[in-house]
Amino acid sequence: MNSVTLNGLLDLINTYNSKDVEKIKKAYEYAKTLHNGQVRQSGEEYITHPLNVAYILAEMHADSDTICAGLLHDTLEDTNITKEDIAHDFNPQIASLVDGVTKLSKMNFSSKEEQNFANTRKIITSISDDVRIIIIKLADRLHNMRTLKFKSAFKQKENSIETMEIFVPLAYLIGAYRIKSELEDISFRYLKPDKYKEIEEKKLSVEENYIECANEMLYKISRILNDREIPNEIKIRIKNIYGIYKRMCEGNKINDIHDLVALKVIVDEIDNCYITLGLIHREYKPINSRFKDYISCPKTNMYSSLHSTVFGPSDTIIQTQIRTFDMDKIASFGLTAYFDTEKGNARETMQKALNEKFQFYKSLSEIDSTFSDNRQFVNQVKYELFSSLIYVYNSNGDVIELPIGSTVIDFAYKLGSEIGNTLVGAVVNDKFVSVDTILHNKDRVKVITNELSFGPRLEWENKVRTSYARTKIKDFYNG
Repeated sequence: MNSVTLNGLLDLINTYNSKDVEKIKKAYEYAKTLHNGQVRQSGEEYITHPLNVAYILAEMHADSDTICAGLLHDTLEDTNITKEDIAHDFNPQIASLVDGVTKLSKMNFSSKEEQNFANTRKIITSISDDVRIIIIKLADRLHNMRTLKFKSAFKQKENSIETMEIFVPLAYLIGAYRIKSELEDISFRYLKPDKYKEIEEKKLSVEENYIECANEMLYKISRILNDREIPNEIKIRIKNIYGIYKRMCEGNKINDIHDLVALKVIVDEIDNCYITLGLIHREYKPINSRFKDYISCPKTNMYSSLHSTVFGPSDTIIQTQIRTFDMDKIASFGLTAYFDTEKGNARETMQKALNEKFQFYKSLSEIDSTFSDNRQFVNQVKYELFSSLIYVYNSNGDVIELPIGSTVIDFAYKLGSEIGNTLVGAVVNDKFVSVDTILHNKDRVKVITNELSFGPRLEWENKVRTSYARTKIKDFYNG
């Protein structure tokens, strides 16, 4: 990987935000002076780390406050500067962002473990104040993982486990797929090096077999779309190594993974996504069981696309992903795509989107208000939000996100406390079931309520998995 320079950072920023280049240059000089004499374990000057963090943020087209905070993100922890100094020398927003990513002082805790739980809680809950804090933290973690080879073997594994448990789920929840995939692969390489190497070799072999067929499809589909005067861009995507590993753990052979190789077909508008789907199906027969419409029914982290796996040339199976240019930005960057689409208003738009479109956000707020103990909070977040989730449909076809093991009761409270409090039964996949029935991925659920019911039963508290449902059941009896 080529080393990042100040000029490289400024050149990148010039491509989308030339008016703030001097402000960012000032933040760099400020950080460089403060970190003067400090070195990384690689032997490089310490400033190379914040510079790389800023570059990762600039690749997302982050606003100038976010990039300045990326450059300054370690100054409160590693130098004598204060939050008030940063607010005075830059602005209060940058100071708040830097403070948000700064670890809590170990002097406030009786043990390292207690400090770690408190810091993890601070990172996770910072999303409520300003999602840019988590974005900076993800960029910080990504560069630290890229340079993990300079750490001891113990620290490599410790950091990789923490990355998989905390930072990968956070990246997924806000839809930052590029960062998520890279963090997964780096962590996997340190946690299971032999398995990583084995799958990497298999992946390279498959790429050699598939790439000619994928390119043939790319040129053919591009020609068809150009003849129809549909603006388009087509890219080939190979599944990341950890993603392949997960599928193989489910019993798949590498050649049977239907989305191992994908063609990302990007067009100008939604209508043309569906037209393109039809044109592709005329040329390549679809596998009907492998079609997903994430445009009509987006994923819970805003991901939208049409997925259709087709029979390609020479007996290959290739997934086509059809989306608009705006959808493609979200597919790569998730919530951070607003940096590009909402110039100058990104932070407000991101916070609004979190509140209105991301189901995990409401659950996170409920967990935060329920657990005062940091260890309990972190464990519940890992269990309820960061572990395996199921996605079930309500009667309108909307997708509802729940932790695995959730019951009809959890589902009902997810729709609203009044629905949960008057729940008497449900219809799941056209069958009547009891309220404590455990739901599974892709279930279709219609709740049955009765305003004259006695309300939730006390024993429901032991049958739910979500903090929100448990809290509302308690409130009913305590209120």
